[in-house]
Amino acid sequence: MRDGFTILKRPVITEKAMDLTADGVYTFEVAMDSNKIEIRNAVETAFNVKVAKVNTLIVNGKKKNGYSRQGRGRRVTGMTAPWKKAYVTLQEGYKIDIYEGA
Repeated sequence: MRDGFTILKRPVITEKAMDLTADGVYTFEVAMDSNKIEIRNAVETAFNVKVAKVNTLIVNGKKKNGYSRQGRGRRVTGMTAPWKKAYVTLQEGYKIDIYEGA
């Protein structure tokens, strides 16, 4: 079994994620090869809480444009990396103070 800190990469701090914390739903960026059971165990051990359910989705990479500085400065296109997001719903009475001070 993998360490919880290799599964949970970072919390996602957006306006939507902050609104969901009032309902006990927390959003994390997780490793692409992790499953819901591993995410549940990682959150429970890292934050000492009980998880009710886990929803996951993969955010596809976006197309980005840039310029190459070699030669005549040609236009270069590329992609950002896809990443996996997990919405973790906690059981009643539990909360994570990860967003405090953000």
